[in-house]
Amino acid sequence: MNLNRSSLAVVRLAFRLGYGLRRFLPKQISATFGQRGSSARTIDKIYVINLDRAPDRWSRAKDELGRIVDEFDNDLLGITERHSAVDANSFLLDPPADEDLDPFYTLADQLFVEPQPLTLPTRFELAAPIRMSRAEIAVARSHMEIWRRIALGDEAHALVLEDDVWFHPSFGRYIDEAWKELTTRAEDNEIDVLYVSYLEARHGAPKHLLSRHVFVPERGLWYLSGYVLSRKGARKLLDLLPCRGPVDLWINHQFSKLNVFATRRAIVRQRRDIFSTNSYSILPALSTIGAINSEGAALFHARPTQLPVFAFGPADSGQSSLAMALSMLGYRCCSDLEQLPPCELTRLRDGSTDRVFNAYVNVGRLDAMVENVRRNYPEAKFIVTAAPGAHAAKIVRDLLARLAGADVIVLDTSDVKAWRVLCEHVRCAPPLCPFPTLEDLGQRPVIETFGQSRHSRESAAFKWDRSPWIVEPDRGAWTGIRTSLRRPEKDGSWSDAGDDVQDLDLRHWTARSDTFTGNLALFRPSNVEHDGLTGAKIHIRCEDLGVRQYSAGALTSHTDFLFGRYEATFRASDAPGVISGFFLHRNSPHQEIDVEIFGSKPDRLLVNVFYNPGSPGDKFDFGYRGCPSQIDLGFDASKGMHRYAIEWSPCEIRWFVDDQLVHRRNLWEPTPIPHLPMKLHFNAWPSRASRLAGRLSNRRLPAMAEVQKVRASAFDSFNSEPLIQGLTGADQPTRGGASA
Repeated sequence: MNLNRSSLAVVRLAFRLGYGLRRFLPKQISATFGQRGSSARTIDKIYVINLDRAPDRWSRAKDELGRIVDEFDNDLLGITERHSAVDANSFLLDPPADEDLDPFYTLADQLFVEPQPLTLPTRFELAAPIRMSRAEIAVARSHMEIWRRIALGDEAHALVLEDDVWFHPSFGRYIDEAWKELTTRAEDNEIDVLYVSYLEARHGAPKHLLSRHVFVPERGLWYLSGYVLSRKGARKLLDLLPCRGPVDLWINHQFSKLNVFATRRAIVRQRRDIFSTNSYSILPALSTIGAINSEGAALFHARPTQLPVFAFGPADSGQSSLAMALSMLGYRCCSDLEQLPPCELTRLRDGSTDRVFNAYVNVGRLDAMVENVRRNYPEAKFIVTAAPGAHAAKIVRDLLARLAGADVIVLDTSDVKAWRVLCEHVRCAPPLCPFPTLEDLGQRPVIETFGQSRHSRESAAFKWDRSPWIVEPDRGAWTGIRTSLRRPEKDGSWSDAGDDVQDLDLRHWTARSDTFTGNLALFRPSNVEHDGLTGAKIHIRCEDLGVRQYSAGALTSHTDFLFGRYEATFRASDAPGVISGFFLHRNSPHQEIDVEIFGSKPDRLLVNVFYNPGSPGDKFDFGYRGCPSQIDLGFDASKGMHRYAIEWSPCEIRWFVDDQLVHRRNLWEPTPIPHLPMKLHFNAWPSRASRLAGRLSNRRLPAMAEVQKVRASAFDSFNSEPLIQGLTGADQPTRGGASA
């Protein structure tokens, strides 16, 4: 113990010397701060929260603020005010709840901000109340007092600091870059909170990257040691009270009601030479579920550990819902089939661990293998789904009799406790979304695929995302699962959108005015040029738009579409670095089906699929590569108009060029088929991925792509007539073999 204390003392002394040496560095300059009244373009006030009994901390905080000056050479002390913190030692008893603060919160509240998927409890006490510590209550009240001062003050924005912070050596430059982008991009009243000091949830948190300098967090930011708060944001926070739980935890739950931003890195840090005086009430609860131990907190992107899982049940007992739930827990789940592909069936019979799947739900012929499966996989988890009715009850009893002695549960997928029952069985943390409710698909026929040629004409391999929902590209013999597909009873034709694109009829299309992380440009409606004869021209230009140095154009349908045929006749851009895209896309969960052509390789077509499980609103948006494949077109797509089509069904996706089938993907080749409605898009934009799309040259700009016609035929229903015939000869698709 003495050795540990001595080591810590040496470490603290080393940090203190390091902080002290910074006084010899030149002062930083920041144009973001200044005494200019209520200007929304500057931060005019700084509050430092400091305990009366900690004058040494206030002294060090003043030293930090004195090292930064505004553009008129005034140091930040001139706009700084010390705020006397609420002292936890002043509480004779634990403070009671009042209208501003509820001292009780739950483990579920904590897991919303920082999930712990490696925890393996036998039960989840998600709703058990946890009482805040006195220190946490004092910290929360201190921040709420600051919010009231800002809400009633004259300054449009103020920086709030705790007294144990130090500024990054490039703080002035980073805050200026972030503040300029935000005030250029947003209206004055759109910035409620800007985090400049934080700790992200371990292994990242859900967020949207706005630029190299700023992101929008959905949750997962710890600490409130440094943040910019607007007057309007302070009023919003006060309206959202009471604060339930530690203030940095509670505010994460309010992000959806606020305009919250964060600098791309924490540019205000907490000092390492000062011991925190806070005490954390959550630690015992995290310890009881195994989330923290001597090795640190649990990992976020973990795979399930209870393998394999087998599920059986009567018809219409929620088997499809269970399959989706297991997918949301990270299982690679094969479900709702009359039989397994022969290669996977052989592996199961042999007891192999080298299987494609680790969960099997409602798969025919597996129920006849129960004894074999139990012998080969003694650690397997079994689930029997329940349904109302005497006949269903008899099926459940018979299944349980055959599974006597196995690790089995009966699950009612419609029960409000379905997540809890399932997650305690497979020892996973439940996701923060409702249990899925899907119509049962039943056991779909599997079509043999022997003899199909799967050759590739691509000259370069692409990396794929690594996720539970992508079968690895190194499984060379795997060709997915081909199920029967049914022709729609009638074509639900949405519109022949040639005229609609030309007129930008708002009944069908929106010209976008936003951007995304990998896009070097801002989409601008003015970059979509249309007339009454030739369709729409999408321009890519070099122009300084503040957060971007280029402009581009994009069209998005108002309508969401599910299964059907989607085609566009267009000429791609030939500018290296520019991508011309026609695709279906959605977020939460992220699903996408792409047609893309790179200006650097206009004789190639990139097709791609992104799949994440869940229901609408569920935030499963992992991965940014998808599973791309490249097709040799045999012509230069930038030299003339060609027709590109996507046929999307519940069991297969096919890509066509000028009515010739060029690529197809079956179920699990390599992903499940996207199952949620998506919007239709056409765009042309300069990409940051120069290795993929080529290096952008300003000398090749302005550039242009042209779209002549877009047509969508959405299918609602299917009958028994097979749509897909065997491929032979020239009709064979190419399949890209992207490598990790």
